[in-house]
Amino acid sequence: MNGADAIVKCLEQEGVTTVYGYPGVAIAPFYNSILNSDIRTILVRTEQNAAHAASGEARVVGHVGVCAVTSGPGATNLITGIATAFADSIPIVCITGQVKSDDMGSDVFQEADITGAVESFVKYSYIVKNVEDIPRIVKEAFYIANSGRKGPVLIDVPIDVQNAPVKNFKYPAEVNIRAYKPTIKGHIVQIKKVIKELEKAKRPIICAGGGVHLSDAVCELRDFAHKHRIPVVTTMMGIGVMQTNDAMHFGMVGNNGKAYANRAMNEADVIMMVGARVADRAISQPDLITANKILVHIDVDPAEIGKNAGASIPLVGDIKHIFEDIAKEDFTCEHEEWISLLEEYRNTMGPKRNPNPDYVDPAAFITMLSNAMQDNAVYVADVGQNQIWSCNYHIVKDGRFLTSGGMGTMGYSIPAAMGAKRGDMSRQAIAVCGDGSFQMSMMELATMIQHEIPVKIIVMKNNYLGMVREYQHYTYKDHYSVVDIKAGTPDLEKLAAAYDIPFIRVENMSDAEEKINAFLKEDNTMLMECLIDPMDLVK
Repeated sequence: MNGADAIVKCLEQEGVTTVYGYPGVAIAPFYNSILNSDIRTILVRTEQNAAHAASGEARVVGHVGVCAVTSGPGATNLITGIATAFADSIPIVCITGQVKSDDMGSDVFQEADITGAVESFVKYSYIVKNVEDIPRIVKEAFYIANSGRKGPVLIDVPIDVQNAPVKNFKYPAEVNIRAYKPTIKGHIVQIKKVIKELEKAKRPIICAGGGVHLSDAVCELRDFAHKHRIPVVTTMMGIGVMQTNDAMHFGMVGNNGKAYANRAMNEADVIMMVGARVADRAISQPDLITANKILVHIDVDPAEIGKNAGASIPLVGDIKHIFEDIAKEDFTCEHEEWISLLEEYRNTMGPKRNPNPDYVDPAAFITMLSNAMQDNAVYVADVGQNQIWSCNYHIVKDGRFLTSGGMGTMGYSIPAAMGAKRGDMSRQAIAVCGDGSFQMSMMELATMIQHEIPVKIIVMKNNYLGMVREYQHYTYKDHYSVVDIKAGTPDLEKLAAAYDIPFIRVENMSDAEEKINAFLKEDNTMLMECLIDPMDLVK
């Protein structure tokens, strides 16, 4: 057994079934060893998408996603994918090949200090110097990635270490890192303070973030909200914590959220921020959620509590454990007038659109698509206008809504949907993107065909970088700069034919339902183009 064999053996011990990546000389020993394993390798067409695919799998299946690339440009191409996972706290382990140990620091061919380059957006990184350390390092990497506030961990392995013989392989049964002890259980004194405030509250609300998904606490939060009749709004990353049509769900907050959701936050007297960072897109004015209110902030990461808004009651711990403990306490709340008021807001403050009938109305289309999708389908929105339309009009039933929230990485949807589908082949996976973001990852059509990963792709084509154009519309009074992509956009029907992928074009809403049903009928890779009014706006 050599170092590369040991890495593969460690991945098997962690239950890894898929590694996304791109080979090269510095990672060749690893890819040679993995041939002797049942772990499946997926050859992406650019390294960034290996991290996005690992992210998509991790978010849907709930375990750590894995990717492996070579040194130098292979590793540096991975950086945006790592940063995207870090911003949204997604657990992935990234394995990078490296030049020989003796050559490190000599600027040899394809050498890059990848651990230094990713320092600001990984939870931790390793350079493997001794082959006997591989089992410990891999065990720690998976534990760190998937505990506390989750996130990416990088393991950089020089090629000579991969080739070195392993004298004594033993995979650790447990991890004990002295300086890393994340808090799991919430303090009972703080929990009782929360309950006391809820008993007094007349206008309580829960703002659920992506941490609820990461903690696998969706059922616990829903049960709590239903039992105590507490309304719920979500951040972008929290979409899906409540089913869209749940009576206790009042939409997404933030600059691009529902007006009635923001009003609910402003008028509440007790706000429970659960697994949310109080980031600028969700809470643009933190003072509004602290003035004359009780702010309860529940998060597994103590660094997030109080960072952007001062919490009246900070509660550090794993969300699932905290809500399990709250469920053991006996208390009652009474605020039916508040719920009735919010229902009135929801019924009267909905967005009003005036779509151009000559084109597809993205709002109506996304709702129609949602209703036709399988109940447990995975919907992956890209970044741009398509993301905001998706956030506000997609109907989550028992499925998942994924997107790049913190980093806002264009090109995320297709590889993430690919990883989500590979993680659970029984579920429908649909990527929705604009014609700008599509061109950032359209090369992964080849990956889907080669590895038989059927993903449905919808391209909302308006011949612009739509979100930037909309910003320029409002900020610079239609003085557009570097946003027109019409001349260079490929003919998607011909592109689909080149990959032997079925293609459907939707020009307006007259036959949209019929074409959506045809699009979803079979579990195969298919490309749909929706023609959107170039001047349509999300606001």
